[in-house]
Amino acid sequence: MLIAVPKERRPNETRVAATPETVKKLNALGCEIVVEAGAGSGAKIADQLYADAGAKIAGSAAEALKSADIVLKVA
Repeated sequence: MLIAVPKERRPNETRVAATPETVKKLNALGCEIVVEAGAGSGAKIADQLYADAGAKIAGSAAEALKSADIVLKVA
């Protein structure tokens, strides 16, 4: 199952729908996670932390969402 985490686009939204810890837990359940580059920037979570947790980093929202079975988003 492919889960996508796109960047939040609402003004002043600093939350992100998944953290590196969430990525680790979902990976342990057998899920593949794709995080849009910069998705965690408002929450001060670097892309590298997501990658270290097992997520793939997509260059755009379209790339992250193109094959997703589930989308995690705050708003």
